[in-house]
Amino acid sequence: MNRIFEFLFKYRPLVFEQGDFTFAAPNSVRLWLVAAGLVGAAAVASYTIARGKSSVAERGVMAGLRVALLAVLVFCLMQPALVLSTVVPQQNFVGVLIDDSRSMTLTDEDGVPRSDFVTQFFTPGESELLDELSERFVLRFFRFSDFANRIDGLEGLTFDGTHTNLAGALTSARQELAGVPLSGLVLVTDGADNDNEPLTEALVPLQAAGVPVFTVGLGEDAISPDIEIGRVEMPRAVLEGSSLLVDVVVTQTGFGRTTVPIIVEDETKILAEEMVELGADGEPVVARIHFELDNAGPRRVRFRIPAQPGERVVRNNAREVQIEVRGETEKILYFEGEPRHEVAFIRRAVDDDDNIQVVLLERTAESKFYRLGVDDGAELEFGFPSSREELYRYRGLILGSVEASFFTHDQLQMIADFVSERGGGLLMLGGRSAFAEGGWAGTPVEEVMPVIMQERVGGPQGFFAEVKVRPTLAGLAHAAVQLAEEGPGVAARWDSLPPLTIMNPIVELRPGATSLLVGTSDALPTSQVVLAFQRYGRGKSIALTVQDTWLWQMHADVALEDQSHETFWKQLTRWLVDGVPQGVAVVTDQEQVEPGERVRLVASVGDSTYIEVNDASVTARITSPSGVVEEVPVDWTVDRDGEYAVQFRPTEQGEYEVDVTAMRGEETLGSATTYLYTTESNEEFFGAGRHAQALRRIAEETGGQYYTPETIETLPEDITVTGAGVTLVEEMDLWDMPILFLLMLLLMGGEWAFRRVRGLV
Repeated sequence: MNRIFEFLFKYRPLVFEQGDFTFAAPNSVRLWLVAAGLVGAAAVASYTIARGKSSVAERGVMAGLRVALLAVLVFCLMQPALVLSTVVPQQNFVGVLIDDSRSMTLTDEDGVPRSDFVTQFFTPGESELLDELSERFVLRFFRFSDFANRIDGLEGLTFDGTHTNLAGALTSARQELAGVPLSGLVLVTDGADNDNEPLTEALVPLQAAGVPVFTVGLGEDAISPDIEIGRVEMPRAVLEGSSLLVDVVVTQTGFGRTTVPIIVEDETKILAEEMVELGADGEPVVARIHFELDNAGPRRVRFRIPAQPGERVVRNNAREVQIEVRGETEKILYFEGEPRHEVAFIRRAVDDDDNIQVVLLERTAESKFYRLGVDDGAELEFGFPSSREELYRYRGLILGSVEASFFTHDQLQMIADFVSERGGGLLMLGGRSAFAEGGWAGTPVEEVMPVIMQERVGGPQGFFAEVKVRPTLAGLAHAAVQLAEEGPGVAARWDSLPPLTIMNPIVELRPGATSLLVGTSDALPTSQVVLAFQRYGRGKSIALTVQDTWLWQMHADVALEDQSHETFWKQLTRWLVDGVPQGVAVVTDQEQVEPGERVRLVASVGDSTYIEVNDASVTARITSPSGVVEEVPVDWTVDRDGEYAVQFRPTEQGEYEVDVTAMRGEETLGSATTYLYTTESNEEFFGAGRHAQALRRIAEETGGQYYTPETIETLPEDITVTGAGVTLVEEMDLWDMPILFLLMLLLMGGEWAFRRVRGLV
């Protein structure tokens, strides 16, 4: 279309976009031409009132054609033109930025790698495009991947960069050429930016300086056939022996509606294998994979799909995730207001879990308590904790059938703060003194819970119902209620369990809460919420509204070898303490980096009551894979209370161990450990199709143009008319456009044809 437009209108559309329309004829000539045109038009129009054998309508058509012809002639005589600024040849610079990353080695459908385009169009003496650019501009070449460097020629390209940073490349080139008249930047790339640096920060200075970016997109929009593991949703730390349900996002083109295996493995063994049915071409699917991790310590878990027949890129078929399997024991305080069967069966279910310690505090009479699982005689000596420091030693809190009036207002607020400020997990169990029946409505704890507590119902005897418990759609995808089953087996396992009883009627969730289990009964008009949770502040709260899960073990219909009850409570208690922070915690901003790449280490520091501390002395002890130890101070960031950060650059390949210790004076506030794995990155082979949308955005926001290899021949002329730098004003005639002469011929021929048809000649 551009070629047709240029043939008819003499210049390409871009010239009309950039230029300002004007008439080049002197003002006096313009006035005479307009006057003559009006007189001529009036004379021609008078033909419509002349008599003859033609009708008024016919004379009107002929007059209209003659007026139009006269108007076109007057328009040409007024010398229409475009006024635009063009760059002065050899007085301006153009930066040519060439992608030097590994994705440039990928081949297109014709088997030719993307890097061949660079050789074809930017080799001196062999490229008409380069010759034309060199005639008009002084060229400066840059190579870029994770950073940009000046090069003298194509011999400086290696195409082995493991990252692509478009924003960094544009910023580096702009800064290097800041002291010269710059007409524009040419960005030659597939656009696969995987460095996560915001483009906006690089584009705003270019917009302010009026420097356009001309982007050249290489490669195919979608590589086909190809399968890619796009994302793995997995926590960075879990307890030893935890059951994980991990979401793996798989994208593909060319393998639609086929079934492929996903293999999960660590350094020593295969952990799981799941068959996943792929969707239609281009549609991502989420595969949920269930597996367990034992053996405490840092682990590398690999998710991979074997290479499929005909697949063009196989290095995007696998992803590795770093995870820390923690072997410590997590303490949970279970406070029960009355002796009941549930207590003994919960403790028995988790008794053989070395990573969970349930400390029981059971009220046996007024001001009398029974303690089990305490570390020493002083623990819970006076009943339920009365201070934050005492309560915050636990990572989880279970409240059984105990009325809210047992607690002081400070203790109720402390329980709420245990979730929101300390980040602990709170689980409230059903019972005759739980939820609204226990007077918890209107307390600070009510706001924390994920359910809406209804008013007491059921008369003097209270509410009582027997319900069949089943998982919701969200529950089917949640590790806490899997019961060691997978896929369709989860729902079938729940259907096999006997019904339980509810004394707390709850049917509504708070906004943002999620229901995992519901209970149904023919005697109830609506289903009851059985298990629900929500995030609240730094922690989470869980409501389990049934009162007798022990029936899942002792009911006559449950087989002796059935471990559903034990499995449920092990999963539930582990989930209760999952993600609960320590007083001192440390993470890296990336799980995996390459040797030499900068890493930001972030530590959060709080005291024994989890109040952020800004005056601590924090030190990081970094141990390299070869055993070299480096100690670096970690400074308060000022931006956030209790946040400390430092950057370091790992140089070896392998696993780094980072130990952080926080001190306040002579007092040790705490310590934490994290791990970082350094290895060569394969990110260049993920999402490696042409990112045309991103490249168009860069061009449009800076005033440049987007090209493909098929349209790049107009690049030198486009920079000439749109570029910045040293320019001159040029006037481009339009009176001799072919479209005007064709229009005059069409009008004259049209009048003659009309006369011929009407028999007027």
